[in-house]
Amino acid sequence: MTQTRPGGYDADELRTILVGACRQAGLDASGATLIRGQTNAVFRLDRHPVLVKVARHGTPVSEVRRTVRLARWLADRGIPVAPLYPLEFQPVVVDGHAVTLWCYLDQPSAPVPAEALGKPLQGLHQLPRPPIALPALNSIATIRRSVEQASALCDVARDELMQRAELLETRLRTVDFALPEAVLHADPQHGNALHDGSGVALCDWDSARWGQPEWDLVTVEVHCRRFGYGQAHYRAFAVAYGWDVTGWSGYDVFRDLRELRMITTNACKASHAPDTLPEVTRRIRLLRVGDTEGAWSIL
Repeated sequence: MTQTRPGGYDADELRTILVGACRQAGLDASGATLIRGQTNAVFRLDRHPVLVKVARHGTPVSEVRRTVRLARWLADRGIPVAPLYPLEFQPVVVDGHAVTLWCYLDQPSAPVPAEALGKPLQGLHQLPRPPIALPALNSIATIRRSVEQASALCDVARDELMQRAELLETRLRTVDFALPEAVLHADPQHGNALHDGSGVALCDWDSARWGQPEWDLVTVEVHCRRFGYGQAHYRAFAVAYGWDVTGWSGYDVFRDLRELRMITTNACKASHAPDTLPEVTRRIRLLRVGDTEGAWSIL
C-alpha cells in the first residue's frame, strides 16, 4: 500500500523544509508536531506559539504569495482572519517550496459553530473587488482535474464521476443566481475557522476565489448536513448571514456540485493518503443511490 505522504512530501524532505523555514524566521523547529497533512503539511511548533504551513508539493510560490497578500488585505478591511506571524517577508521559500507562518491560537475542545461564520462571510461578500488577481471559481474544471489525478480509484468510478460532472455542467447553464459576485473563501466550514478569544477567525485562504457567494453558503450547509452538526446549526448560520441558500432555486445544483467536488478532491488526495480511500468510495456509493442525507466521516 502507498505510504502516507503529508503534503505530497517524503519525511526527510518535509523535515528539511520545516527546519529551513524556521531557521529563516529565527525560530526553533525542535519538537514540532505535524497536525495536518492531507493537502498542505501544517506543523505546530513546540517552542513558539506558531503554526508552520508547508504548501503542497508542486504549489507555485506565486500562489502562496497571493494568499499572503489576500490575508493582509482582508485583515486591513476588518475581516477576521487568522493572523500571520509577524515577518517582513512571507512566504519563506526553501528549495523552491513556499512556507507560511501563522500565530497559533489556542483552541477549546468545541469547534467553531456554524452560526459564528455568518457575519464574517456576510462581511467578506460585501467587499469590493480586491487589488489581487483572484482566480474565478470554476468547480467543473477542478472536479475534472481531480478525477484525472485520482489514481486510487478504478476506471469505472472515475468514468462515473466524470459523467456526473458533465450533467452538472449542463444543469449550471440554467441556474439564475440570486447574489452578486464577490470574494469567496471557497471552503468556509467549521474546520477552517478558529476561536480567537473574542470571536472567530477564518483561516485557510488558499482556495479563495472570485465568484458566486452561493458557493460559500452551500459549503456551510453541506458540512452541517453531512458531518453531523445538524440542521439547527445550519439554520442559525442562515439567520446570522441573513439569507438561506436552501430556499434558492439553484440550491439543488450547487449542493450536488459542492458534494461532487468534495468527493473528487478527496479521491485525488487518496493516492498519498490511502487510509481515506474507504470513506471516499462509501461517499461515491451514497452519491450513486441519490442519498443526500447519509452521514459522511470527516477526512
